[in-house]
Amino acid sequence: MDQDTIVAIATAPGHGGIGIIRLSGDKSVAIAAAITGKTLQARHAHYCAFRDESGSTLDTGICLFFPGPDSFTGEDTVELQAHGGPVILDLIVQLACSLGARQAAPGEFSQRAYLNNKIDLAQAEAIADLINSSTKQAALNASRSLQGVFSDKINTLVTQVTELRVFVEAAIDFPEEEIDFLNNSQVRSQLENILQQFIAVTDEAKQGSLLQEGMKLVIAGKPNAGKSSLLNALSGQDTAIVTAIEGTTRDVLRERIQIDGMPLHIVDTAGLRDSDDVIEQEGIRRAWAEIESADRILLVIDNRQTVGDVLNSAEIFPLEKHPKLRDIPVTIVSNKCDLTNHQPEITLHGTNTVVHLSAKTGAGIDLLKHHLKTCMGYNDGAEGNFSARRRHLQALEQAKSYLVSGQSQLIHSGAGELLAEDLRLCQQSLGEITGAVSSDELLGAIFSSFCIGK
Repeated sequence: MDQDTIVAIATAPGHGGIGIIRLSGDKSVAIAAAITGKTLQARHAHYCAFRDESGSTLDTGICLFFPGPDSFTGEDTVELQAHGGPVILDLIVQLACSLGARQAAPGEFSQRAYLNNKIDLAQAEAIADLINSSTKQAALNASRSLQGVFSDKINTLVTQVTELRVFVEAAIDFPEEEIDFLNNSQVRSQLENILQQFIAVTDEAKQGSLLQEGMKLVIAGKPNAGKSSLLNALSGQDTAIVTAIEGTTRDVLRERIQIDGMPLHIVDTAGLRDSDDVIEQEGIRRAWAEIESADRILLVIDNRQTVGDVLNSAEIFPLEKHPKLRDIPVTIVSNKCDLTNHQPEITLHGTNTVVHLSAKTGAGIDLLKHHLKTCMGYNDGAEGNFSARRRHLQALEQAKSYLVSGQSQLIHSGAGELLAEDLRLCQQSLGEITGAVSSDELLGAIFSSFCIGK
């Protein structure tokens, strides 16, 4: 399949002034020539008619030819720029398929660019991140990653780890040279320096990940606690219906907002209680599914209730039925403080943060927003230089753990062979970020989330 010529619409679905169809592969030029009747020159804009096999004109537009390997995919690539109507674009794609191309799979153009060493895996992911960016800073960070800023930092770490590994293994393999690397301060100094760089890159990656992916915030609690009012207060609009009737919210409501540039995916859920209503039961089931997949839970309670009583309620937090709750951080929102004349503030109840506010009046909402930025480690003064994903953070943490283990082996047991093995594993984890080390399953999961035309 990698040798096939592929075709796809590269512009967004729907109607527009221009629609672009992209071809990539050995037959691209021949197929484009059959459609346009032109002898294509490299990087020359050809104005032409797009004709079907009977010679009838389907449309007129522009044809561009980018010969490989100096193209995005590294293969011969042709772009046909027609009018942006779905019907005409589909007709041209069908025509290309009848002439020897096949419909591209999601992300296949970017995958070919990766496989042909035009971009690495982090840059390929940055393409999707750039398309899906929800904030200006996220888009700028994704653009920097696409230009190779993140990859350069990873490659620098790989180079330093590799150089240290070479030195260690040479000392093991050639003991007659009398290189006592175990007592060599240079090795320890290099290890410490690499660790510090790991910390710096990881901090930047965390900021980039927050700006790109945001966090999933699930609002939970009993009926009439003010969950929907809180969603409206955070989003700044009347997204959810608010009434005094218990059980008004019966389905999951979603809203995407920003807090000083940090994206938030807020989910409002049905009130948690025992119910004989079949529809409400389904809403509660969906609520638990969302709660268990949250990055953070906002547990909304009535300010007239005590926090301890609510937390001890098996109806609210039945850990035996939902053990995943133990691993999800919780912020308690004590709502309706306007009814008790309780001033908006942030307090602690054991290890839980309690934010006292009024979703109805808006008092204390800024305190909650500041708390959310703090607990997610978001710093609006540190914009970050590149985009990152959770898998990147996991790979960085894994690589760092191997480096720390190797450092411990060197200091406490003088085990050079174990240090060398930890450095190899560290190198391998870093390679997973850029795709220097990857599996078919990983590539499939990444590129399947792309647009068809990318």
